[in-house]
Amino acid sequence: MHPEEIVWQTTAPEDLWIFDKLILSRYLGYTCGPTGTSVPTPGYYIVRPCVNAFGLGLNAQKHYIQDTTDYLTPGHFWCEWFEGDHISVDYLNGQQVLAVQGFKPPGTFTRWDRWVRVDTQIPLPPILDYIKIKYDKINCEFIGDKLIEVHLRHNSDFPHGRNEYIPVWQGMNETPPKGYEYIQDPDVHGRIGAWVK
Repeated sequence: MHPEEIVWQTTAPEDLWIFDKLILSRYLGYTCGPTGTSVPTPGYYIVRPCVNAFGLGLNAQKHYIQDTTDYLTPGHFWCEWFEGDHISVDYLNGQQVLAVQGFKPPGTFTRWDRWVRVDTQIPLPPILDYIKIKYDKINCEFIGDKLIEVHLRHNSDFPHGRNEYIPVWQGMNETPPKGYEYIQDPDVHGRIGAWVK
């Protein structure tokens, strides 16, 4: 069973709002709205599914929106565009235990080049204070200082002190560079494994 499926089945119904990125964005005060609502000013917005158990940036796109969003996919939402480092942080009982930074080309939200353990410290956002009391493991995704996603699990790509994770995509040579080992780790976007160290 997929980890997100387990989390979905074991999370109290009153806490499921944290998995809805539109509701989370609204709680955080971001400029956002569901498909069918108009943007306040023309510009670039991130458009993605409100809820996505697969994660991994599935169906996320950058759109220039002039006004109405009637043409966007139902079940998606638009949100102001953020710039900055993409950092994934694991918390255990509210305390940070891991931070990794992701690197990818600007034209994709799914095909990451690499993830690296970093020393960046980001306190658990106050909006999750009551969540940390009920659930021991929390993972938060940030762009710059903006929280964009919450998961009730830890990052499975960095067990046992792993420091780097380089995805290997379908069609790539699986032979790892010197100092790395290859692991099988397929996903829905065509990743077949990773070089890790």
